[in-house]
Amino acid sequence: MAATTTSLGGGGGGEDRVLATAQQIVKSLNTPKEVREDMLLIFSSFDNRLSSITDLINGEDSKTSEAEEDLDHFQAAEKVILRWDVSGEASRQSTSLLDSRDDVVEYLSAVDDVIQWIEQISITGSGKSTQILMDRADNAIQLAMTRLEDELRHALIRNTVPLDSESLYGSIRRVSLSFASTDGEISENFESFGEVNDRGSQRFHERGASLGDDVFVDLIHPEAVEELKEIADRMVRSGYERECLQVYSSVRRDALDECLAILGVEKLSIEEVQKIAWKLLDEKMKKWIQAVKIAVRMLLTGEKRLCDSIFEDSDDIKEICFNETAKGCVMQLLNFGEAIAICKRSPEKLFRILDMYEALRDVFPDLQALVSDEFVISEAKGVLSGLGEAAKGTFAEFENAVRNETSKKPVITGDIHPLPRYVMNYMKLLVDYGDPMDSLLEVSEEDLDRFQNNYGGDSSQLEAMSPLGRRMLLLISELEYNLEEKSRLYEDNAMQYIFLMNNTYYIVQKVKDSDLRKVLGDDWVRKRRGQIRQHATGYLRASWTKALFCLKDEGIGGSSSNASKNALKERFKNFNACFEDIYRIQTAWKVPDAQLREELRISISEKVIPAYRSFVGRFSSQLDGRNAAKYIKYTPEDLENYLLDLFEGVPGVLHHIRRKST
Repeated sequence: MAATTTSLGGGGGGEDRVLATAQQIVKSLNTPKEVREDMLLIFSSFDNRLSSITDLINGEDSKTSEAEEDLDHFQAAEKVILRWDVSGEASRQSTSLLDSRDDVVEYLSAVDDVIQWIEQISITGSGKSTQILMDRADNAIQLAMTRLEDELRHALIRNTVPLDSESLYGSIRRVSLSFASTDGEISENFESFGEVNDRGSQRFHERGASLGDDVFVDLIHPEAVEELKEIADRMVRSGYERECLQVYSSVRRDALDECLAILGVEKLSIEEVQKIAWKLLDEKMKKWIQAVKIAVRMLLTGEKRLCDSIFEDSDDIKEICFNETAKGCVMQLLNFGEAIAICKRSPEKLFRILDMYEALRDVFPDLQALVSDEFVISEAKGVLSGLGEAAKGTFAEFENAVRNETSKKPVITGDIHPLPRYVMNYMKLLVDYGDPMDSLLEVSEEDLDRFQNNYGGDSSQLEAMSPLGRRMLLLISELEYNLEEKSRLYEDNAMQYIFLMNNTYYIVQKVKDSDLRKVLGDDWVRKRRGQIRQHATGYLRASWTKALFCLKDEGIGGSSSNASKNALKERFKNFNACFEDIYRIQTAWKVPDAQLREELRISISEKVIPAYRSFVGRFSSQLDGRNAAKYIKYTPEDLENYLLDLFEGVPGVLHHIRRKST
């Protein structure tokens, strides 16, 4: 005590040393609180400088009490966590602690207490005893996180809304995605022209409405979102965000894969896609188009909303989690798109490729806003570009097929050739894709030169037209040039004109009855109508000039009174032979359009019947009564009736010809 007294009476700064020494003495004595208080009174009476130590001692007592209370909380929390250890008895007895809300609250509170305990002792504690407590806390957290991983997985799976095709499509608000296939409208290959029909009023498919911003489907039962958030929050706070994201993204990836399967999108390699027959591939392409729209604007949008709700406290975690969840779904869609983009090109694939291009182009801004993974976005850009190139290349294949179609087999009846049927039906469908085609196509100098030099076109016609319109004008010019060449396969000049008239009329009607008229313009239509009239006039000259020459006065002796009977007989015989020959041949010819056929018959009648009636009226009296019927075989009315048999495509022969009236 003497030594202590000496120290207490020391010089400057002695008061601080006195307080520190006294405090240490009291703390070092493991005595009850009442004894410590008595010692404190003795110290303060010995030296008034020790009066302030009371507050220090009371403060230490308060801290000790709080530490003991915190330790009690930790031990209670640890007990709860150990009770739910995945390898423990409770785990085997209960499927999930989430089965009871009371269990959830208790368990998560226990986790909170352990997290708080760790944070506290990591700041204030030191020494061997502290390290032991820290190890216990770390072990408790590890056990808790293992449990919460399982609970998170279980909760995600259990609360995922079960989807099938009916519920998935039924959840689309204000949208009807229908794809009405018009298989057969475009033939399987260019050589099978005869298989193409004329249902040109139908589109290749009906594209349906666009998906609106408010289109959504519940991916997780809404009442479970808060519970999932509570679990994820504890895992992130405990430093287990990586494990949390792995569990979350793996479960949600599987859910998205299931949705794609419902939508008919299979996991196929590029090699597998390229081996699929066109008819089946066409069906898969249609399903892909639906799936892209639904996946981006509904499923991924819903996933993003779900991610944001569960991980709302961390922008980085939200972003990483969504990217990991969405990547597999998006890449599966893109892989199919890439396979189509590099498939062998053939004309019948163009419309479905354009559908795919439009679908991906339309959802790309939404995809870019949702997904921040640069690799995924880069891949999407690449596939979009690839589909655009595929569309351009496929259209070029179609143009080359038209340009190089050189079949030498004429249509026997002079009817419409399969080539314009194919081309015009194709173009009627293509005009509906003006927006994407205009962004993809261009007209080269070579195209302009060919239009001017080969087809006699005026390049100024092209200047005011859209890119697709220009290529369509070039394509129809090539078609018309090709038909001109094919008309030369007929030896009969009259049939050449019938063939050109039929095919030009068909082309004009297809243009008039579709949006092609807006593209090519009324002036184009007027010029082709003029061509049809020219072809009809050319037919009349080539077919009826010889017959009409027989009805002229020249060479038969002048007036009716002194006409040579022999010359008259020869004229009537020649006319009858001409008419019967025309009838025999041209009843087998075909003008398929009823209006055009009627107009052509009227034109013939206006040329022939008045001339025949006049000739018979002037000269029939010059023939002997008995012989008149032998040479004047037909009345004008007979001829009019027989003209009605022309151009029906059914060969006719005039048997047992006789006059029906005098």
